[in-house]
Amino acid sequence: MRVTKFEHAALRIDEGGDTLLIDPGSFTSPIDDLSGLVAVVITHEHPDHWTPEHLDRILRAAPGTPIYAPSGVAGAAEGHEITVVSPGDTVQAGAFTLRFFGGLHAVIHSSIPVIENVGVLVNDEFYYPGDSYALPDEVEVGTLAAPLGAPWLKIGDAMDYVLAVKPRRSFGTHDMTLSIAGKTMHRQRLQWATEQNGGEFFVLEPGESLDV
Repeated sequence: MRVTKFEHAALRIDEGGDTLLIDPGSFTSPIDDLSGLVAVVITHEHPDHWTPEHLDRILRAAPGTPIYAPSGVAGAAEGHEITVVSPGDTVQAGAFTLRFFGGLHAVIHSSIPVIENVGVLVNDEFYYPGDSYALPDEVEVGTLAAPLGAPWLKIGDAMDYVLAVKPRRSFGTHDMTLSIAGKTMHRQRLQWATEQNGGEFFVLEPGESLDV
């Protein structure tokens, strides 16, 4: 599979001519070349992970593409057909087997309600937790897209998360809230955490890809 990082939390995965999009949100530029699109996954309802404009543009390019997301997205995305998924569900979409984990967004503050969030494991190789530290139970993760920065994120917790997952490869995502200096510092911390279990950390800028 080829994993391509876009701005903030948006990811594209290509395998055998099929394409999967994950979390195209408000910080993400329009994504082109969607002729092979077989599915969209939205991990939760916050606008930095999806927008109506992105969904409309995607569905104009690839009509009928299924959109998989928790029920909170279905409630927020009025006028769009959402297939609701929950932790424990498995979905087949073209070349991709999607397994869902977690269930809740990380806590931002006691005054802010905790919403639904699903992490997604693609082809038992690539894992992205959305806005959470959800572990994919009993899975050896080959490649982890690890959150770098967020209102809910403390870098020590993110390091502990990478240490717990023990991926063979990782790269940072969810990073538009950070300055250049902040990205560099947080990447160095996650690189250290990845290397403690023999893994390799990659720096991906928007539009750059990793073959896994």
